[in-house]
Amino acid sequence: MATKSGSLHSLLHKGAVWRGRQTADQPCHHSLSSGYPQLDALLPGQGWQASQLVELLYQEEGSGELGLVLPLLAELSQQERWVLWVDPPHIPYAPALLDAGVNLDRVQVVRSNSRRDRLWCLEQSMKSGCCSAVLGWLPAGQEKAIRRLQVAAAEGECRGFLFRHSRCREQHSAAPCRLLLEPHPEGVTVSTLKRRGGWPLPPRLVPVMPSALSKPQSDKNRRPQLTLVGGSDEHAYHPRH
Repeated sequence: MATKSGSLHSLLHKGAVWRGRQTADQPCHHSLSSGYPQLDALLPGQGWQASQLVELLYQEEGSGELGLVLPLLAELSQQERWVLWVDPPHIPYAPALLDAGVNLDRVQVVRSNSRRDRLWCLEQSMKSGCCSAVLGWLPAGQEKAIRRLQVAAAEGECRGFLFRHSRCREQHSAAPCRLLLEPHPEGVTVSTLKRRGGWPLPPRLVPVMPSALSKPQSDKNRRPQLTLVGGSDEHAYHPRH
């Protein structure tokens, strides 16, 4: 006999089941707009869905991958749950996050000691229910791990984002949503490789600034902080000017 958490009613309530007559373009109660109408048109439910893992694939850093999620992070950071960054290739530039409306008090950056620890941190944080969004960076060849992370995101009603190289596009992935990003002079071109309840769509240009997190700010008097967690100590990270 199915438990309440695993019942069909619960899965439908979370938006985890696609109904045959329900098109992917219909708004979902648990979706939040990306802040870009062009991107919303590509996403199932017309926005970033809760309890879902999204892969963002790109060839080079600075292809607009972070700019795509900044409006969402700004909205989620106003809530009580955490926005967690796990092993980003660079420490996020705090003033740029602040300018984008992100509440830094709800943001933490985690540094792990190994790939195994990274996967453990991603899985535990997604399913804990304490995080509204978890961002992680994974190399190729993580098919089993991605399947576990999707289950964890659904269990914790968390929005999970995995940033990966575009060479992973041909690999099997359990992520319900996979987007291929290509830099463009006016933003980033986004192609949907996979989306739940729908089919791939033609690429669309999203007017996001690719270097939004790396540009130095003119106001040097502000010294916002990000909490950096690693090893046994927690540090407040002050961006260099």
